[in-house]
Amino acid sequence: MKAVFKCLTLLLLCNIQAQAQDKAVTNPPPSPLFRDPIYDGAADPVLAYNRTEKEWTMLYTQRRANVQSPGVAYCYGSAIGVATSKDHGHTWVYKGALKLEFEQGQNTFWAPDVVYERGVYHMFVVYIRGVYSNWGGDAHLVHYTSKNLWDWKYEGPLNLPDHNIIDPTLMKFPDGKWHMWYKDQKLGSITITAQSTDFVNWKVDDKPAIGGKSHEGPKIFRFKNYYWMITDEWKGQRVYRSKDAQTWEQQGLVLDTPGHRPEDTPTGAHADVVISGEHAYIIYFTHPGRKTHQDEGGLDQDGCYSYSTKRTSIHAAELEFNNGTLTCDRDKPFNFWLADVDDK
Repeated sequence: MKAVFKCLTLLLLCNIQAQAQDKAVTNPPPSPLFRDPIYDGAADPVLAYNRTEKEWTMLYTQRRANVQSPGVAYCYGSAIGVATSKDHGHTWVYKGALKLEFEQGQNTFWAPDVVYERGVYHMFVVYIRGVYSNWGGDAHLVHYTSKNLWDWKYEGPLNLPDHNIIDPTLMKFPDGKWHMWYKDQKLGSITITAQSTDFVNWKVDDKPAIGGKSHEGPKIFRFKNYYWMITDEWKGQRVYRSKDAQTWEQQGLVLDTPGHRPEDTPTGAHADVVISGEHAYIIYFTHPGRKTHQDEGGLDQDGCYSYSTKRTSIHAAELEFNNGTLTCDRDKPFNFWLADVDDK
């Protein structure tokens, strides 16, 4: 009997050890996940899977953080930077900047979103003519198409209201319509939504999707049988939940307290969310040289902000479904694995 008991005990211990190993964190992401090696100003990331190359692609606003320039000029004249990963999101290699100019001179591109439809990638990105030293310029959303996430064809501006609109996010609904949410700065910086069947003709909904306090950077995704929206309140990301993507219930904030990983402070800004298997990863940027996200530190004698307060870093954390809502402990170790996408 003692031998049998000992055998059973060993089997139980082995089972417990195996379960613990299954839950062990063996693939944590690096911190930071990525820094732009040219201008050190990677912001507003969005991730897309390259089905031909079998790799993940990160597109982002390439702020010119290490350039000595007056005021906020480092946020203008920005291209869309590209980094790629062949190891499921753990190592990102800078590939260059997209060639998107379609008018004279140097212009500004911000905050892209990319979706895939019938063999074609569609990018919707903010476009502002020229470069400003103060916040200004009239922002529009423009449309590009590509088959490889690198060579993009300009399709034209979207037929949306002539407002100062930025930060698109898109999702296709079961009825076949594409829905877009974006920040309308002339309506108090709230989230407006529009719908289309062809990416060209858009009909704006009669009422805001999310009103209330000013915010930006909406991102929609589906996870755990709910639609979710996160928005950037400049003090973390606000979570919204919905059963139909029409009526939204406000939840709490995530990424609103400083993290303790390298570069992961003070708060998380303008994020993307990637659903990979049963996991929801939030990809965001930080200003690690600032005390708070909006603390630019003041201008120096030459009218410039310091490099330390301008530079940015990209990070990844895991969103967890707890008690009907989403939470995020950015210091909690987790396995990070962006799975290949199979459309079949």
